[in-house]
Amino acid sequence: MTDKLKLGIVVGTTRDGRFADRALEWFEGKIAARDDLTYEVLDLRDAALPFFDEVAPPAAKPVTNVAAQAWEKKLEECDGFIVLTAEYNHSIPATIKNAFDYAFKGWHRKPIGTVGYGGVGAARAVEHLRLIAVNFGMVPVRGAVTIGGADFVKASQGTPIGELGDHLNGPTKELLDDMVFWGRAAKWAEVNV
Repeated sequence: MTDKLKLGIVVGTTRDGRFADRALEWFEGKIAARDDLTYEVLDLRDAALPFFDEVAPPAAKPVTNVAAQAWEKKLEECDGFIVLTAEYNHSIPATIKNAFDYAFKGWHRKPIGTVGYGGVGAARAVEHLRLIAVNFGMVPVRGAVTIGGADFVKASQGTPIGELGDHLNGPTKELLDDMVFWGRAAKWAEVNV
C-alpha cells in the first residue's frame, strides 16, 4: 500500500494568544517533509461547534447541528488524527472533549497521536485523550511529541520550536511512523476484515 494517508491535525485550543499556532507551524513542516502523508488542519476555532446539546450521542443517533454535521464529514475524510493539545487543569481543553462528543463515525477505528505542550508537556491531558479515543475504537499510537519544561518556556518566550534542538526529531519521526503504520493497518482492515 503506497497511497498517502491523510491526517487531520486537530488544533485543540481556541483562545487568543494560544501556543498551538506556534506548535502547528513547526509540525506542519515535519509532515510536509514526508512523502507518505498529507494533512488537513482541523482548527476547532473554525469548526465553531456549540457546547454539546443533542438528544443522544452520535454513536446512537445522527447529530442535528449543522456545524457538527460538517465536523463529522471532515473527520470522515481523514485516515487518522494528531491532536495538538495543551493541558488545562490536568486534562484536555473542553474544546477537544466537545469535538469528540459531537462525532463518532469520523473518529471510529483510526489512529490518533498527540503533540502536547505546556509545563509538563500536556502529559496528563494526553493520557486522558488516549482513554477517550479508546471509546471510539481508535488506536492511540505510542509515539508522541512533548514540548514541556524548559523547551516550552523557551518557545513561549519566542524561540522557534525548530531551534530548541534535535531532541524533538526522534519523537516526531516515531509519531509519524506510527501514524503511517496504524493508518495503513486500519485502512487494510476496513476493506479486508
